[in-house]
Order: sequence, then C-alpha cells, then structure tokens
Amino acid sequence: MLSKEELLARAKKPSADAMRAHPFFKGKIQIAPKVPVRDIQDFSIWYTPGVAAPCRDIAANPAMSWEHTNRANTIAVISDGTRVLGLGDIGPEAAMPVMEGKALLFKYLGGVDAVPICLATKDADEFIRTVKLLQPSFGGINLEDIEKPKCFKILDTLRAEMDIPVWHDDQQGTAAVTLAGLINALKVVGKRLDNVTISLIGAGAANVAILRLILAAGADPKRVMMVDTQGILHAGRSDFAADDPRREFAQITNGEQRQGGIAESLVGADVCIALSRPGPDTIQAEWLKKMAQDAILFACANPIPEIWPWEAKEAGVRIVATGRSDFANQVNNSLGFPGIFRGVLDVRARTITDEMAIAAAYEIARCAEEKGLNEEYIMPTMDEWEVFPREAVATAMKAQEQGLALLSKSREQLYQEAQTAIQQSRNLLDQMMKSGFIAPMPEG
Repeated sequence: MLSKEELLARAKKPSADAMRAHPFFKGKIQIAPKVPVRDIQDFSIWYTPGVAAPCRDIAANPAMSWEHTNRANTIAVISDGTRVLGLGDIGPEAAMPVMEGKALLFKYLGGVDAVPICLATKDADEFIRTVKLLQPSFGGINLEDIEKPKCFKILDTLRAEMDIPVWHDDQQGTAAVTLAGLINALKVVGKRLDNVTISLIGAGAANVAILRLILAAGADPKRVMMVDTQGILHAGRSDFAADDPRREFAQITNGEQRQGGIAESLVGADVCIALSRPGPDTIQAEWLKKMAQDAILFACANPIPEIWPWEAKEAGVRIVATGRSDFANQVNNSLGFPGIFRGVLDVRARTITDEMAIAAAYEIARCAEEKGLNEEYIMPTMDEWEVFPREAVATAMKAQEQGLALLSKSREQLYQEAQTAIQQSRNLLDQMMKSGFIAPMPEG
C-alpha cells in the first residue's frame, strides 16, 4: 500500500512527463500514406491525370466520396478552446494538445483517422456555420471542450442540420462511460438503478448529458438531485433561461424538493456523480460520511478529482471512481468514443442517438463483468482492446435497428471489420516504434 505522499507524487508525475515529451516530439500525430508508391509513375494514378476519373465519378454521384476517399474513416475533432479539461477558457491554440491527443486515441483505440481543428471564434453561430462547411471532408464530427450553454445549441443544431453523425464527447461520451461504470458499480453493491438516490454535483455539459442518459436508462427522476453553483435544483427556483436544460430538470427531479448545497444533497444518497470544480477539497470527507451504506462516488473532475480516492474511502465510500488512469476505476471517455465512432462509421449512420449510447454503455459494462467485478474493477481498462470492436458492433447494430444506418451488415461482419481496423492501427504504431520512425520517449 502506497503512502499518501507517494500517491500524491504519482498523481503529479504525468504532468512532468508531458512537459518533457510534448516539445520533444512536437505534436502527437502525423499524416502517413495508405497506398503503395512503387515509383514516381504511380502518382499518375494517385494524382494527375488518373485522379480525374474518381473526381468525375463523385461529381456525378456525391455519395461515391465515401468509396473513392478516406472520408468513410475520417472525422474532425473540433473545439474553440473555451472549456478545456479543468483549465477553462484557454483559447484555441492552447486547446490543440488536447485535440491532438484525442486524435491519437481515436486512431489507436478505434482505428479511426481524426483531424484536430481548433476554431478562432467564440460565437456559436459562426462555429456552427464553420462546421457545416466542413461536412464534405468528413464522415463524422467530434465536438470537444466547448463552454456551456452554447455547447447545447451547437450540438443540437448540428445534429439537426448535418447529414453525418455529430457528437459532443463532453456530453454524450461522458454520459455513456459513466452509465457503464454505474451499471457495474450497482451490481457490486447489490442495488438497482431504478431504486437508488443519486446526487449529481455540477450542472455542466457532462452532468446534463449524464442526467438525461441515466433517466433514459431507467433511473427515477424523483430520486435524482442536481447541484449547481447556486445549490440543489428544485421546482421553486426561477433563475434559469428558457433554453437552459436546468429549467426542465428543476421540475422533474428532486421529489423531496430538498434545498441546500452539496452537503445536503449527499445525505442518504446511494450514488454521487461529480463533474464539477477540480479538487481535492471540492467535496469534503464529512459530507460523504452521511451517504447511504455501500455508497458509490464518481469524482471525475479533471485534472484533480473533487476529493482524493483514499480520503473518500476513509470516509466510508465503498466504490470510488475518477477520471484518472493512475487510480482504480477510471471512468474515461476513451472507453467510449473510439468504439462508438468505429460503429457508426462502419454502417454509415446518420446520427448517434441516446439508444446507441446506451447500447454501447451496456456492452462496455459486460466486458468488465465477464472478467469479474469488484470494488476496484467496475470498468474495463484502456489496454483491454477487445472492448472497442464489441462496442462498435453494439452501436452499429442499434443504428441499423433504429433505421439510421445507410449500410446493412451482420454482427459477425461488423466485428471482423472493427477488429481488423483496430489491430492494423496498433500494429502500425508498434512497427513504427520498432523501426525507429517514432523516437523513444525522452528520459526524465
């Protein structure tokens, strides 16, 4: 068992390593060819004059862009840098390392090619217009790190007006993986989703989407409370704009009409899902002591959880999850978006629905359950690569079931295609490292 000092030192190490590695590699991704170039004459096929033939084919039938180009496996990761991790509005340039990291995860975990794009605008309408103009180049859009409330308008508008799937990972992605973790945590403690009291700390994009998804999955809205900076949402509050999702939540949640703040919301709660201000003192240990027996805590603020896991355990919480890879039970979006996008691209789905996200969440949960759940293992880890093709299949099958897929494929075909794409990406990286095309990590 590591001491508290050792745990704190381990928690700080990734930041120190990142400051050495980022300037050394000068970025995390690059563009590499996927076609053979046997000699210079091959460019007459890949470029002029041969390329005119597929261009004419696409001009006559735009849907052929999915066949002649890499569009079917390419998405854009787009941000304006206004809500980056726990750092806030740091600007588009400062957001770029995160978007590059996201693109790397898409490729390594899902076999999906992703292009990081940071926009120099804070205007929602200009953001929307820009993304719509990019549609011919991509098979999907992953929105990232956009401040509320405009993130809701941007997502809803683009989903309604674009013909390719648009997903806001801070909303739908976080909700899907959180639901997966919650499904298994409840199994460990022997409780049911429709019969637990849940406190959601924070009312940002992540918890808004989590609340919507857990309600769609069967949670009782009367037994759910959401806490924002002004306290617990309840029917008597009138401090919300007409288009603020908290306005609806205040009416349908909190059957007791409980008032107060974080401490009051935790009294008797079975589950706490916190995505709020980074800690470690946002949630106090004495508040957790008043939760129900066999309590579950998701302390998922980045980069520091609302309370350190060992402090929560000392306060009596039975299962603790965070968003960090250096602690047990990491609830990480990386378990969701690579597989989900793999699935929607493979059947050319037009959108990503809540039902598709729920199907993915249950498949993620099953992957962990099959290996044996316990208090320190409620979620697969990122190195359990088999979760991603399984998740892709679950997502793609649900898309077909809902009539939202342009391609029809069997479960077996989908699994084989997803497995091949993911294995090729991982093998490519391994070979580049072995051959020296990617330099070794700089030593500290």
